[in-house]
Amino acid sequence: MSNLFDADSAGNLVEFTVSELSGSIKRTVEDRFDRIRLRGEISGYRGPHSSGHAYFSLKDERSRIDAVVWRGAFSKLAIKPEEGMEVIATGKVTTFPGASKYQIVIEEMEPAGAGALMALLEERRKRLAAEGLFAEAAKKPLPFMPRVVGVVTSPTGAVIRDILHRIADRFPVHVIVWPVKVQGEGSGDEVANAIRGFNALAPGGPIAQPDVLIVARGGGSLEDLWGFNDEAVVRAAFESDIPLISAVGHETDWTLIDHAADYRAPTPTGAAERAVPVKAELVADQARTAARLSSAMSRLMDFRRQTLTGLARGLPSLDQLLALPRRRFDEAALRLTRALELNTINKRRQFERSSSGLSAMPRRLEMMISRDREQVAVLARRSDTAIAAHFRGLRTSLSGQQRVLNSLSYKNVLARGFAVIRDGDNRPVPRAAGLAPGAAVEIEFADGRVSAVTGDGSAAPAEPEARPRKKAAPKPTKKPPEQGSLF
Repeated sequence: MSNLFDADSAGNLVEFTVSELSGSIKRTVEDRFDRIRLRGEISGYRGPHSSGHAYFSLKDERSRIDAVVWRGAFSKLAIKPEEGMEVIATGKVTTFPGASKYQIVIEEMEPAGAGALMALLEERRKRLAAEGLFAEAAKKPLPFMPRVVGVVTSPTGAVIRDILHRIADRFPVHVIVWPVKVQGEGSGDEVANAIRGFNALAPGGPIAQPDVLIVARGGGSLEDLWGFNDEAVVRAAFESDIPLISAVGHETDWTLIDHAADYRAPTPTGAAERAVPVKAELVADQARTAARLSSAMSRLMDFRRQTLTGLARGLPSLDQLLALPRRRFDEAALRLTRALELNTINKRRQFERSSSGLSAMPRRLEMMISRDREQVAVLARRSDTAIAAHFRGLRTSLSGQQRVLNSLSYKNVLARGFAVIRDGDNRPVPRAAGLAPGAAVEIEFADGRVSAVTGDGSAAPAEPEARPRKKAAPKPTKKPPEQGSLF
């Protein structure tokens, strides 16, 4: 009977597939835990995934649940997840049917109380301090009198008005305001970008680069000031080449940017006072310095005048100074008079000796001149003989050259009965083929020239009787200049 009942009970159960069961559980869980607040410690966080989503776990002392923050919700979180941070997450629970797991999809996140924020802040402070971001050696001195002041703060509110009013009262300079959010989501990134933006301005550009920066915000709770504890803000303040003054909160409020800044002011008004000096005080100090300088110069001139007067009294009088030189001058004048007299006597004696020696000079000069004349006459005779002999040699050489020239001249050949035929251009014609019939020619004989015209050559002249030829004279090896060809 019991076996039958068991069989009937089993037959009444609904049969599910794995996917159907997983989907049913997913709907049940999502309907039951559609929106919850879950407190736990972040574990296994390694930063956002390449897709922009963040995956980690929330745990307490006994249990663990997987958590995911989708990319759209991650950018809107008031605080970003950090390993070990205790948070209160708001979202919905869902399952992952493919692995039979459940997880919470987080939409909002906040720290689990001030104690957790303080612990996180202390841990971050120690970590950044270990990197040297708060070292005193890295802090830069503030300029005494900046020309341009950059302010990073909210453009609305009392902070910017207090800073501008205080700077205008103390020492009016050019102020550039970079508006940012000073509270809430994204405030830390805006402040960091503003600090880097001021440093990126080119000196001498259309927007002047500030000489000093002020990062300011009014007072508030730890959560309100949390953006100035952002790691990006601290690193931007440390890397700033422009000296930076932090003025966040009231005097008792401390944020991490206060440690990284070059100077920490208790209030925004205090930051403005530290950034610029008091112009009236500078003018007064300059007036006091000028008065002290004038008084010092007067006292110095009086002292120098008294010193000069004392020195003047110690100097000897003019007569005392000139007494010794005057005496030396008188003695030198006496010695000069005697020396001139002695010099005159000596010169007169030398002149007399010289004049006595000059009386014998004319006779010796006459003898020397006579001797020189005889030498000149002998040299003249020798010169005439040498010149005559030289000219005789030249005439003999010239006569020989003339005979050689005459023997080589073509006119000697003309004298023996030959003639030179020249064309109309007065050029010698060496052959009959060089003349055309009817051409005008000139025939040069030994006693002159005659003109003629060539025939056509049809009637050949009668051959003369054969006569014994005379042996022609040997031709010269070298023709003389301008000698024409001979028949």
